[in-house]
Formats: sequence, structure tokens, C-alpha cells
Amino acid sequence: MDLEPPPAKRRRTTPEPDYSSQPQARERDRGDDRDRSRRHYSSSQSRSRDRTRNDDRDRRLSYRHRSPSVDYTPRSRSHSRRRSYTHTISRSQSPDHLRPPRPVLSFTELFVLPSAHARGITSAKFSPDHTLLATASADASINIYSVPSQLTPSQPFKLLRTLRAHLAGVNAISWSPIGPPYTLASASDDKSILLWSPLSSDFPIPPSPLVGHSNYVYSLAFSPKGNMLVSGSYDEAVFLWDVRSAKIMRQLPAHSDPVSGVDFIRDGTMVCSCASDGLIRIWDAGTGQCLKTLVDENRKAVTAVRFSPNGKFVLAWTLDNCIRLWKYMGADGACVKTYQGHVNNKYSLAGTFGEYNVVDEDGVEKREAFVVSGSEDGDILLWDVNSKEVLWRGVGHKDVVLSVDYGRAKDGKGLLVSVGKDRQLRLWVEDAEPSRDTNNDVNSKDMDVDNEVDIDGRTVKMEIKREDTMSIVGHA
Repeated sequence: MDLEPPPAKRRRTTPEPDYSSQPQARERDRGDDRDRSRRHYSSSQSRSRDRTRNDDRDRRLSYRHRSPSVDYTPRSRSHSRRRSYTHTISRSQSPDHLRPPRPVLSFTELFVLPSAHARGITSAKFSPDHTLLATASADASINIYSVPSQLTPSQPFKLLRTLRAHLAGVNAISWSPIGPPYTLASASDDKSILLWSPLSSDFPIPPSPLVGHSNYVYSLAFSPKGNMLVSGSYDEAVFLWDVRSAKIMRQLPAHSDPVSGVDFIRDGTMVCSCASDGLIRIWDAGTGQCLKTLVDENRKAVTAVRFSPNGKFVLAWTLDNCIRLWKYMGADGACVKTYQGHVNNKYSLAGTFGEYNVVDEDGVEKREAFVVSGSEDGDILLWDVNSKEVLWRGVGHKDVVLSVDYGRAKDGKGLLVSVGKDRQLRLWVEDAEPSRDTNNDVNSKDMDVDNEVDIDGRTVKMEIKREDTMSIVGHA
């Protein structure tokens, strides 16, 4: 495949941080038109991700871009934007087909924190046990919230502390899977990575700071054992860090453009990365060898990547209003699913996988997987992994939704947290009753996870337990 040449390298635009002075956040007044909320592609902005070519830079964001295959209930102008919409499936084959069809999946907005940060919120992450929530912002701060055991509109999240030590906007955060107590890592425009113990200290913990990147640190993720970090930067490199010593274990010359997303596979043997050059790469975490390069024929900028829970697929966000599910194993990596219906052609959006309960026609309740993402029109969308249909659309934000995360309350209900440029934090709770599954194409084979996978003729061993996997399918 002929690939167009990558764009010119981006110059460093921020000076080296000075760690000799007392760590303190420094808010930068750059005007609303230069808001460095996470993910806007511009060389002078924190999370700037406008990596489109010159011929489409003047393209306007299309409002409410929706897939023609999905039917949505029209929204009355007199109703509040807090209302959410659910996609429904016809049940004409059911004996009670005259009744209104039940939604496949729906969430209800529980509460809103209108000004959670002073500037745009770039990332939101639940802790592994879902008892804490961390939010990062372009105002160089990180908020730590306690998630109550009983969630009610009158009992929102309690702000435990605000962490301030970065000298510029915070682009990404990641929780260590080892705990409690859990360690939090943060990446910033000050070119550093800091480690935190949110429940015990307001200041970074040793061996912070992790310094080595020569430009903005844009993305990061912990390994499953919590002993390694992977980071991606505007310096076009991917670093693998030893968390205990703060030393760089591997330095991968990964891409020809800023690295916008990284992730560890669940057994820690592989790392994936993506960049504005349109490439997705799979790396051996032990040797640093590139195992696979995935590229779409349009080669649009890829802004975020995430391994599927079963480790067989990679989910990628691209600046063409698409989210693609890639099967990277085997001789030829292929895109097996494409999710559409949201707006994404300018900003770096991030989401995750989740799961929900369905009841099949035999009355058997089981779990299925979904993909969730924000949108540049302020909405939140959930797609069924198998059918690619939009299960639910949440409306409420007034600007771009940059980050969405999924967790579970103590009573088992699903939780969605959404943040973005409007500085709002919104919490959504899954409706309790499981829905009837009317579009099921998942079978037991989808739950199987091989211990060894073949990538371009090389065998890579994976340590994944069957009972820990989610049904992420590979049907074309």
C-alpha cells in the first residue's frame, strides 16, 4: 500500500521545567480561543489534535452527525439537554409486539458538577475498585473524588483533595492495578510524569518525577503488575519505564508524528501505540520489537488506542468520525468492526469497553460488551460490539466530550463518567432491569482466549484467564 509521507516534525514549544522550586500549579491565561484542554491538535496548545491535512483544515464540525442506519427519537426543543436518548430494536417477532419496545441499554444522569476544574477536563478514570475517581485538567491540577457506596442525586462525589505539582496542563492519568492503596500516574505538558498516593499525600511520591521525554507527555498506561509504565509523547517516542527506579527500560522510536495513545495488553507482554501519522503499532514489551503495524487506507490521524479485555483486538479512535476494532493477530491485521454515529474530526477523544446484561429469547440472562465514547457535539454514545448498533446516546454536555470511563457501583449498576471542554463532570447510572437480547450473534467460541497468538509468523505467549475475559467478538 502506498502511504503518503508523514508531516514535518513538530517543534518543541515549551521550555524545560524547573523542579528546583516548590511544585506549584501555574495557570496560563492564553484566552478562550487557545484553551489547552486535552486533545486539540495545535503546536501551541496542550491537548491540541487538529492533525487533518491542509485541504480540510477549514472543515466545520458537523452538528449531530449520525449514522443513517440508526433511528433516533427526535428531541423537543423545549426539553432540557439533560434528557438522554435510547436506541430501540423492533420486536415484531415477539408475542407482545404491540407493546412499546424496551431499550437494549439505557443510562440516567444522576448528577452534574458544573465547574469541576478551572479549565477543560482532559481525562477521568475510576480506580480499579471503583471507589475513587480522578480527573485531570488543562489547569495543571488533578481532583480526587470519593465514590459513595449509595449513589443518589443528593449525594454526589466528595472531593477528597486536589493534587497540584505539574507546571503545565495534565494530559493523561492512569491508575496502577495494584492496591489498595492505588498509585496514580499523571502525564503533563511540562514533559514529566508524576506518581501520587492520592489517599495519603497532596504531593508526588518517590521516585517522581520521571523525566526523559523532550516534549509534551501526551498519554500513559500502567502494566498489569504495576511495575512498568508506557508513555507516548510529542517527541514521537514511546518509553517503557521501571516504576520503582524511574529509569527508562526501553526507548522506542515509534512514529513520525506525536504519539497520541498507548496501552498495555492485560498480561503485560505487549504494548500498542498510535500517532497522528495514522499508524497503530504493536510492540513486544520485553524486547522492544515492533510486531505489527496497522494502517487504514485513508490514513487519518489515530488519537487513542485500547486493547480489548480479551487481548485479541485493538480499539482505535480516528479523526474521520470512526472508531475501529482491529484484529492484529495473524499474518494480516484487519479492521473487523467500524463504529459510527459520533462526531470526531478535530479533537482527541477517548473511551473504553464496558459490559451490560441482556436476556435472550429463552429468558437466560448474560453479559455482552459495548464500546463507549464521547463526541464533539457534546453527546455520549454506546455501541454494541457485535452489531455495531448505537445502544444509547446521552445528551447533556455543552461542548466536546473528551473522556468517558466506565465502572460499577457496589450494587452492581453500571456507571459512566463523562468530562470535557465545558469543565463539567457528569455521572450516569445504568437502568437496573436487564434488557431482552434481540440481536445476539455471540457464541461460546467468542469467550475462548488462546494462550499463544501468532503475529506475522511469530508466536507470542499470553497469560489470560478465561473467566476474566469479556465477549469481544471477531466477526467481520
